[in-house]
Amino acid sequence: MRRTTAAVASATAVPLLLSLATPGSASAPPHPGPHARPSGSGHEPAVTGPRRARPPEGGRAVGAPGRQEAFRAAAARYGVPERVLLGVSYLESRWDGNRGLPSVAGGYGPMHLTDPRRAPGDAASKRGAPETTGTAGEAARLTGVPARSLLTDYTANVLGGAALLARHQRDLGLPADRDPAAWYGAVARYSGARDRGTASRFADEVFSLVKEGANRITDDGGQVLLPAAPQITPRMDQVERLGLPEAEGGRAECPSGLSCEWRPAPHRRLPGGGYGNHDRADRPRDSRVQYIVIHDTEETYAKTLKLVDDPAYVSWHYTIRSSDGHIAQHVRTRDIAWHAGNWYFNARSIGIEHEGFLTRPGAWYTEAMYRSSARLVRHLAKRYHIPLDRAHILGHDNIPGTAPRDVPGMHVDPGPYWDWGHYFALLGRPIKATAGAHGGLVTIRTDYRRHRPRYTGCGKEGADCPPHGSASVRLHIAPRADAPLVRDVGRRARGESTYQVYDHGARATTGQQFALAGRRGDWTAIWYLGQRAWFHNPEDAPTAVNATGLVVTPRPGRDAVPVYGRAYPEPEAYPLDVPVQPIVPLQYAISPGQRYAVGLATRGEHYHATTFERAGHRRVRGRTLYFQIQFGHRVAFVRAGDVEILPASLDLPR
Repeated sequence: MRRTTAAVASATAVPLLLSLATPGSASAPPHPGPHARPSGSGHEPAVTGPRRARPPEGGRAVGAPGRQEAFRAAAARYGVPERVLLGVSYLESRWDGNRGLPSVAGGYGPMHLTDPRRAPGDAASKRGAPETTGTAGEAARLTGVPARSLLTDYTANVLGGAALLARHQRDLGLPADRDPAAWYGAVARYSGARDRGTASRFADEVFSLVKEGANRITDDGGQVLLPAAPQITPRMDQVERLGLPEAEGGRAECPSGLSCEWRPAPHRRLPGGGYGNHDRADRPRDSRVQYIVIHDTEETYAKTLKLVDDPAYVSWHYTIRSSDGHIAQHVRTRDIAWHAGNWYFNARSIGIEHEGFLTRPGAWYTEAMYRSSARLVRHLAKRYHIPLDRAHILGHDNIPGTAPRDVPGMHVDPGPYWDWGHYFALLGRPIKATAGAHGGLVTIRTDYRRHRPRYTGCGKEGADCPPHGSASVRLHIAPRADAPLVRDVGRRARGESTYQVYDHGARATTGQQFALAGRRGDWTAIWYLGQRAWFHNPEDAPTAVNATGLVVTPRPGRDAVPVYGRAYPEPEAYPLDVPVQPIVPLQYAISPGQRYAVGLATRGEHYHATTFERAGHRRVRGRTLYFQIQFGHRVAFVRAGDVEILPASLDLPR
């Protein structure tokens, strides 16, 4: 479409497993492809302090400190360095069991042992497949533990992963060395990659993690620690023993060390005079690249590639595979992909799709994917001089509608479970305080591991989602948990916001910056969608940090300031052969006394592209100055002539 966005039961532990361990769903709402438009409903007091998670569905949580002990015992049983086992598991699952949900490869548990018969996809093609296929079957043969136990019992799962690593080491003709550096080849083999680049990148990330260390509360409520070991230098030459071919990178625009392929989206004329599925351009000459937009696919990697192959569908620049972080590029970054649902942002952004489902974060938003994505974004940001902040690195759910009619249908991915704090740490720009208590702004920063607010609708409509870390805080009209949520009149005709996982009408997310509107006890107020919004921000478990910067407020004498979903030029800036684009305000306004954090300033601009050939495209630049602000969950624009721009301060309204 043109410029639119379209139980298993817990197994009984076997005697061998017990001798090694130390004591210590219904379908999601329809979402056809990367650009669906879900909606729904839900009540929740935020849970911000330490909290024990309920046992994962479909798997046995081994209870703190059981998971750490499971790694230690399995490493000792099979002669694998514990650091290596922990590093591999972190990249596969961040040490979580993911509630027994399978990954795209049918992988389960902390070590991502696979049973392809359980992978999402065509069930008919899996009928009759032997039970011994996948790494779970191989691990069962090595350990004597039934494959079903390896998938559903997390301690058994870790044991099976250790057995596989030891087997890979033997197959490469290498001894069971105590030195983690001697296991680079086995780690690369564990990735299951079919090309040397992807296998090497996986091993590189594992050993990068081993060097820097990690410490995390897992989904069983326990803590797992991988101490830093910066002295380890892996023997990278071992990858030659794998005998894997080099991948065909082709024309892919990726930094060195990432596994990328060129899988071009079609650009061709369509019957009836249209064309698809992107526009040829010469950015940044034709249009400045100011944004990178983070999406999730709501589809498997294979189906996502089929969608981008359709010339009548939309397009995006890159897709990142969940299981190993492999990247496919579809559109040159100088060209304009149709991915954001807002042409103004399409013309100025690079779109990156991540294989995943926003209601099933642990099983899809893998560490391997986060790390590949962060390396790609760092590379692109440096190339196009894009600041690494939340005014320029946006989720699809942060893109505003172009006009009031478009606001309800704007997309909501990657959703409240995307770990923006971790992502920005990987980008080298961790979210931190930039001011004291009198800075006048706050930056949202949840403790993702412990902050587990209630959401509904991950499976059955209205049912609670399983507890999970979240980067978002809930916003209320008063400083108490039972107060109604703030309203978003653009998303719903009557404005009601809900606890539904797809409804972000009353949410603020890690990295987003807002002007302070008040403080009362453990609660903090911000200006949000033209109203004061309160979120729980206790001193002993804060969900925001103090910041300073610039804010806008209505000029004296202005009763209400309109906000816009795009920064278009004034009518007189257009040449005669380019249609004037209307400057249409959204259904919101800023009242006197309110303040909003400024993300950037820009002159009005429009890239006119309605022809197949680039020769017919035109760039229109105006003189009107706009400020981009963090208005609600989405960004918006105000005209400089309507507002004053001031340093943030703490003269809070009463």
